[in-house]
Amino acid sequence: MVKNDFLTYQAQTSPYPLSIEVKKAKGSYIYDSNGKKYLDFVAGVSANSLGHRHPKVTRAVKKQLNKYTHVMVYGEFIQEQPLKLSKLLASTLPKAYSVYLTNSGTEACEGALKLAKRHTKRYEIISAHESYHGNTQGSMSVSGAEIQNRAFRPLVPGSKFINYNSLQDLSKITQNTAAVILETIQGGAGFIIPKNDYLKKIKKRCEEVGALLILDEIQTGIGRTGKFWGFEHYGITPDIIITGKGLGGGMPIGAFIAEKNLMDLLKENPTLGHITTFGGHPVIASAGVATVQTILDSTLIKETLEKEALIRKLLIHPKIKEIRGKGLMLAAIVESNEMASKIIHKCLDYGLILFFLLFEGKAIRITPPLTISKKEIIKGCEILRKVIDELDA
Repeated sequence: MVKNDFLTYQAQTSPYPLSIEVKKAKGSYIYDSNGKKYLDFVAGVSANSLGHRHPKVTRAVKKQLNKYTHVMVYGEFIQEQPLKLSKLLASTLPKAYSVYLTNSGTEACEGALKLAKRHTKRYEIISAHESYHGNTQGSMSVSGAEIQNRAFRPLVPGSKFINYNSLQDLSKITQNTAAVILETIQGGAGFIIPKNDYLKKIKKRCEEVGALLILDEIQTGIGRTGKFWGFEHYGITPDIIITGKGLGGGMPIGAFIAEKNLMDLLKENPTLGHITTFGGHPVIASAGVATVQTILDSTLIKETLEKEALIRKLLIHPKIKEIRGKGLMLAAIVESNEMASKIIHKCLDYGLILFFLLFEGKAIRITPPLTISKKEIIKGCEILRKVIDELDA
């Protein structure tokens, strides 16, 4: 009955949702209405950095709820939690950065694109084929996946696409380019890592022609790859950073971040260059503060690389062709789309939640909470190997 209501009254995003009826969640586990326990290897698609109902996040949210919720549109009142979160994020960066808090990653992307156009007075945006930056029309316009975009054209004009990791395509970045926007590690395309100093060379080319570099850290940020920001692995700092997902500890949030003199362009000519009613919401920001502070004060970032090594060791299997990604942003690549789908659905029977990637059908997403224990990793990998063996039998 509940599933029928779900399919009838709640808008669907795919023909075949996993349809787990969630009763509660805690730590690395989700429980359904029948009391079945699922080990979560997905973390709300990289969003639940500290797992489910982390006590510090829960306490912070309750404490703020007892003070006030929404009081004014973004940027007018001085509120403790949004200010704390902005200062915390700025403290992770080398210069005087300013933080604009939003409701989601895609809104952060929209704000970043607007800021780049405002600064350069250009409108050409260059992105990568098979990129994903969000699902609003501006973000879709710079997402290089025609399978997603074609049903919604025309989108925002001025976008051009290059091949990720192609040094030959650097010449396509010209004095007409306002910004290059890239995922630090390509997500939907299959967790593709930059090679041969690719990001350094992109940044150098942007500087040569006066374009800005926007790095999408919505998945790679907030400790997921073994550094607080994914781009720290590659020896650069972008002009604009986009974040979201793991920043809120399970609450909806996003942010775009730029040097103060650049961000100040949104204050005038025109005034209110970017506005949001609920961005920087004090309850959501309190969750963000607790999440970021916990990660910075702990050894979780260092442990992320240790946990990556453990997963790679445990998932050596003839049917797993490779493990892509970095830290706890990993994808197991199998022989076919059909095999990946069967594995993901069969693992549910054994109480393990895995998921898909947007554009790489042979990938099995492994993005557990940063707080997952090594014992839980061993358990999940044993289930995954067992299911692969059963399918092969």
